[in-house]
Amino acid sequence: MTNGQEQTRSFEASLEALEQIVHQLESGDLPLEKSLELFEQGIRLSRECQERLSQAERRIEVLLRDNQGRPVVAAYNEANQTNDDGVAENENGF
Repeated sequence: MTNGQEQTRSFEASLEALEQIVHQLESGDLPLEKSLELFEQGIRLSRECQERLSQAERRIEVLLRDNQGRPVVAAYNEANQTNDDGVAENENGF
């Protein structure tokens, strides 16, 4: 894959490629040079994923600002979260 293709790869595709590299390295059946090459690719992918996560976090912070540009902060309350069906559950899961 060329540099242009790597830059346009989705977060999910980058994460999947990183997981494949990890599995290959964990197998231990690779020559040293191939292992180093894969490790370098893995580091690049890891940094790329971290940067995309940071960008997403910054976008969320911007979206969660009030009319005066102040961040709106709300405590996470697990007891008031919804399940996969969109139904509110309390802390006991009901």
